[in-house]
Amino acid sequence: MTTEDRDAPQIYLVTPPEFDLGSFPGQLARVVGEVDVACLRLSLATRDEDRLLRAADAVREVAHKVDVALVIDTHVVMAERLGLDGVHLLDGARSVRFARKTLGPDAIVGAYCRQSRHDGMAAAEGGADYVSFGPVSGALDDGELADPELFSWWTEMIELPVVAEGGLTADLITQLAPITDFFSIGEEIWSTDDPAATLKQFEKAMRG
Repeated sequence: MTTEDRDAPQIYLVTPPEFDLGSFPGQLARVVGEVDVACLRLSLATRDEDRLLRAADAVREVAHKVDVALVIDTHVVMAERLGLDGVHLLDGARSVRFARKTLGPDAIVGAYCRQSRHDGMAAAEGGADYVSFGPVSGALDDGELADPELFSWWTEMIELPVVAEGGLTADLITQLAPITDFFSIGEEIWSTDDPAATLKQFEKAMRG
């Protein structure tokens, strides 16, 4: 497949790591009401089960009103318990087979593989529906970045959809759009005064 054959990439929206249950659902509803979103990911920093349950209920209500799939970070059992659409795994390929077996063939199972081709291929073989690589800029931990060559190689060699995430900017989106299926966008918009307007700018960058 050449880049000319590819559809424009889609938006994979990620919640902030912490948000107010009173105000965030309304803000989220405005964003997904103005910009097409392919999938929504609940990505809270907390491990508190009650907090996760209440947040999932609130976000799911918004997502389903606009027919957007909702997945949750890491918590395979909770995804099953809450009837969510799937899970986004943060440990590369390690939990993919377990998640697939637990959630069944119709669930969305994604795997964040940092910058590892090997983990990406193992996740694909294990039954993942997509892999994500990142960060693409601004690495703060080990300083490693997922560079454009990784996305280019993946798109040329592997059929499984690939997601770019971590430190996205309009310029990076324009650069990666021909070789990426989805852009995972979260803090890049929630930290701005007008998340919907910022996401519209990113959407425009995706389409050149």
